[in-house]
Amino acid sequence: MAEIVLMSDPRVAAIPVRECGEPLVDCRGALRVDERRSDAVGSWARLRSSVAERLVRAQELLPDGWQWLLVEGHRPPVLQQSIFDGYLASLRRLHPGATEAELTTAATRWVAPLATAGHVAGAAIDLTVCTEDGAEVDMGCPEAATPEESDGACYTDAPGLPEQARRNRALMGEALKTVGMVNYPTEWWHWSYGDRYWALTARASNAIYGPWERG
Repeated sequence: MAEIVLMSDPRVAAIPVRECGEPLVDCRGALRVDERRSDAVGSWARLRSSVAERLVRAQELLPDGWQWLLVEGHRPPVLQQSIFDGYLASLRRLHPGATEAELTTAATRWVAPLATAGHVAGAAIDLTVCTEDGAEVDMGCPEAATPEESDGACYTDAPGLPEQARRNRALMGEALKTVGMVNYPTEWWHWSYGDRYWALTARASNAIYGPWERG
């Protein structure tokens, strides 16, 4: 695999944010939205409008019979921090001899620190692909599986994947890259547009979406 830049990398945090003020939109109705991480106010189903539009366009590029299954979009900052803290605590138990810096870096393979998280900006999405009857397409490991749970198969280009799963990931990625989205290489399901990680990967001068805490 090529070198992977993690969300904890100082280069990501150094990207400036020039908030464009684009609103969050509810994706229910435009895309198939899964309920597994639903919340009372509907944050999980919302994305910045341009991100949602890109997903709709990308869906048209998928093979016949495939469609997106949006698992989670916007995530309130307090939830992002809670997920990070919970995973960090589990890594402490698994690796009692590791330093705090090592553990924090390891945690960012699966969840971004609050400072660089795309979900809190409504710019990142966790998604997979399903058929018309809702059956999820085989991607080699479950969506949101940690590196420990999946033995590294969560990495987008993980070695040793079944050939069909590798092809399925490639088809998914081709559609999303065509509309300008970028993948976080340790999570095959995580894609974004307009956040700091996108800006670094796409070599943009700045991110266009920052944390969204309004309305």
